[in-house]
Amino acid sequence: MNVHARPSKLLKGATGDWEVVVGMEIHAQVVSQAKLFSGASAAFGAPPNAHVSLVDAAMPGMLPVINEECVRQAIRSGLGLKARINLRSVFDRKNYFYPDLPQGYQISQYKSPIVGEGEVVVQLESGEVVRVGIERLHLEQDAGKSVHDQHPSMSYVDLNRSGVALMEIVSKPDLRSSDEAKAFVAKVRSILRYLGTCDGNMEEGSLRADVNVSVRRPGEDLGTRCEIKNVNSIRFIGQAIDYEARRQIEVIEDGGTIDQETRLFDPGRGETRSMRSKEEAHDYRYFPDPDLLPLEFTQAYVDELAAQLPELPDEKKARFVSVFGLSDYDADVLVAERGIADYYEAVATGRDPKLAANWVINDLFGRLNKEGKDVASAPIGPSQLGTIIDLITEGTISGKMAKDLFEIVWAEGGDPRTVAEDHGMKQVTDVGAIERVVAEIVAANPDKAEQAKSNPKLVGWFVGQVMKASGGKANPQAVNELLKSKLGM
Repeated sequence: MNVHARPSKLLKGATGDWEVVVGMEIHAQVVSQAKLFSGASAAFGAPPNAHVSLVDAAMPGMLPVINEECVRQAIRSGLGLKARINLRSVFDRKNYFYPDLPQGYQISQYKSPIVGEGEVVVQLESGEVVRVGIERLHLEQDAGKSVHDQHPSMSYVDLNRSGVALMEIVSKPDLRSSDEAKAFVAKVRSILRYLGTCDGNMEEGSLRADVNVSVRRPGEDLGTRCEIKNVNSIRFIGQAIDYEARRQIEVIEDGGTIDQETRLFDPGRGETRSMRSKEEAHDYRYFPDPDLLPLEFTQAYVDELAAQLPELPDEKKARFVSVFGLSDYDADVLVAERGIADYYEAVATGRDPKLAANWVINDLFGRLNKEGKDVASAPIGPSQLGTIIDLITEGTISGKMAKDLFEIVWAEGGDPRTVAEDHGMKQVTDVGAIERVVAEIVAANPDKAEQAKSNPKLVGWFVGQVMKASGGKANPQAVNELLKSKLGM
């Protein structure tokens, strides 16, 4: 466990410094056509109770049957988290009553999970690297959903989600700030999306987190933790941790004690509130599910899945840095989503990789963010952006022309070469033609030409005049060289 304080992360209280300690439980819905123990569809968005089998509804005599695809996806996720895969695991019954849990228990894993300890490496925006231990990943079935806003005096129950496979990924208490926690969830989400084991769609609830927060004086034992349930956005995770840490510090400094409890985060107010006192594991009366045999598979089965894994974010980042020469920051941005990494690589192959990175990160992302689109729906494909970069590299168009061309192709589509020709976007590279314009501008401004010899910054003014006279089509490099020669610099 990460026991050492990170001084830069300490919070100032009225009576001194405090350290926040965070552990995460990420609930990731498994990408699978059917549920964990039944053949009902696991698709999102169907009318209420449209995807409910007799097993999901807990009808008498119905027996669960394990879905091998969900097992396969859990193993692949464990491999992606650099974790130990347990060749034997056990499904347990976790007993509690809730209206949207028709069986009166949830089938989960307790003492013998499918995946054991692992590690996720997170790089923060500051460049700091944090290693976060993974305690376990276990499979369990999701509960249904209670709907409270459809009727003034009754609640409705939708069992579409009941029985859908979840992976619960439990971290060790290694996180020391809201920024670290947000970066950790983003990294886990990215890994799962690369693997195709969870779509990571937090708005639809297919990835959500329970956040365990406690505070302590630096060097002391862990404090009493509170669990904030079902936080469904990375931004809210950060806000919940910051609020809860401050709340706990104030309670302790005022002479109070922290009760172990479950809390909810209210995004509207930006605060957590008490939900119920926290149950201990024994309150759930865990015991092995008598309807399910222990889950066993061979090392050969795991090795075969490992051999088929795609290149994951850390490996892809290392390759982008070593092969393409990108900075750590640029590589991090480009590998965050698999679709973005694939887009960039298609643009960069056979071209200047740093120039390609600048165009993807600054111009493409800028427009996508402005219009609320993702890379999959970008009006400009990798081949079109690659052609714009080719036109710059060839000297056919200037950087400024390329920006204009990008906007036209974004709005109207088409082959950038053809569009550039149709719009008269061609850089003048004829040295003789540029030389005549330079001579005219210098002759018309003898005073400035004389001053430029002692004040080289004035060359910029001349460059601007020549570009203006050429309608922006003169090659800037050629203009610079000819002006310096003409002005005797």
